[in-house]
Amino acid sequence: MTDQNPPTASKTASPDEIARFSAMADAWWDPEGDFKPLHRLNPVRLAFIRDHGCARFGCDSRADRPLDGLRVLDIGCGGGLLSEPVTRLGARVVGIDAAEKSIQVARLHAERNGLDIDYRCAPPEDFVQAAGGDFDIVLNMEVLEHVADLDAFFSVSAGMVKRGGIMVISTINRTLKSLALAKVGAEYVLRWLPAGTHDWRKFVRPSELEEGLRPRGIEITQLSGVAYNPLRDEWGPSRDLTVNYMALGVKD
Repeated sequence: MTDQNPPTASKTASPDEIARFSAMADAWWDPEGDFKPLHRLNPVRLAFIRDHGCARFGCDSRADRPLDGLRVLDIGCGGGLLSEPVTRLGARVVGIDAAEKSIQVARLHAERNGLDIDYRCAPPEDFVQAAGGDFDIVLNMEVLEHVADLDAFFSVSAGMVKRGGIMVISTINRTLKSLALAKVGAEYVLRWLPAGTHDWRKFVRPSELEEGLRPRGIEITQLSGVAYNPLRDEWGPSRDLTVNYMALGVKD
């Protein structure tokens, strides 16, 4: 497959963010490296995708391949940390990312593990023009807080969800608590993330998520907080939406 390189100017992909994640790309699959928080978040993210995907499409969440046959688009897939386990759940996954180096890492890792994943180097607005969009599930996981134009991103990503399909989102709320924990704490105190990974001003409130997606035909029907338990050293679902949270959007 020929790479689809992103244009120099993109409505949704920030050149600074592309450069930042390109510089970190070699660490994607290091569970103790720069992407350690995503490795730790993966079980709770995957369970949310599986359970709501099965509920929506009438699948058995206890089956070995509960998402068998469903078409899934992983926007901002990075090195494939989520694309790979979703593929193992039976889905036919397309992963897109504007950082070419991340896509190269994702392709190599999938090949080594015998997984057939269609990875494309493209921002979503270019991908939809080249390949169209008619996906059962569109994933926007830890992406919204990095895009250049949130309104444009909402428009193009919602357009790739087929009628009757769902969008699954994982992001960070813009609150004083998230400034203290997800920005200052995670980057400068605990050193979970490289300094400068996030811009608190780009964090997205649930109300902004709902207001941005509703005009595009996506209705948010479920919100779940995600919280870290230091005693168990693991992430899990929570009623607290003030820092990390996940959302389910439905296109009826």
